Amino acid sequence: MASFLLSNPFISSPSLAKNLSINGSLRKPALCGLVFRSPRCSAAADSTYGGNIRKYPRSSVWDPYKRLGITSDASEEEVWSSRNFLLDQYGGHERSAESIEAAFEKILMKSFENRKKTKINLKTRLKKKVEESPPWVQNLLAFVELPEKIIILRRLFLFTFMAFWSVMNSAEGGPAFQVALSLFACIYFLNDKSKSIGRACVIGFGSLVVGWICGSCLVPMIPAAILQPTWTLELLTSLVVYIFLFLGCTFLK
Repeated sequence: MASFLLSNPFISSPSLAKNLSINGSLRKPALCGLVFRSPRCSAAADSTYGGNIRKYPRSSVWDPYKRLGITSDASEEEVWSSRNFLLDQYGGHERSAESIEAAFEKILMKSFENRKKTKINLKTRLKKKVEESPPWVQNLLAFVELPEKIIILRRLFLFTFMAFWSVMNSAEGGPAFQVALSLFACIYFLNDKSKSIGRACVIGFGSLVVGWICGSCLVPMIPAAILQPTWTLELLTSLVVYIFLFLGCTFLK
């Protein structure tokens, strides 16, 4: 008995008395189902279940604006600022971070849908106004089209170059060569679009004549103090003609 106590120093005398039978023999201890965890495992389990991590209190709020703590008319900058701030505070908690990101994505999708509806409504209103306009306005708009941006930029660059060339090489007779070259380019673009050389020539020469008349009427109204002494009436009128040629070959059918 003494040797048993010396070999098992952690067994107390009361427990020993329970494990001894009447005849002095030692009984096997019954398993009591206790599970011992080390402090490290316990800390890991607490961390897994959010023991020491801050949890976002509004994770279960249904309204995405209220979940982020902003108003429904908040700007896009305010939405981003609120989202970043909350992620810095509660990003360590996985469910909180997912709830914040979900509310942020809902607000962005709603904003995108509102912008799309606004564009559709604007097109619908314009189309409705065109349909309600007088017949002569509808016939006039039937000759107008909006080409691709790359086409607009290319032709704008061409006629801007012609205007710059005319200003830099102004002569007493005016930029007749540059105007003729611009007219040829206008007719070429119109013929390439309509596949009708007659229609292209009519629109091209019409743009030239209207531009020259408008330039002749508008240029004398410009104060001479803001004009260069070398800029003649013919040069300034040709600049107006370039504008009409650009509009004619770009937006007319």
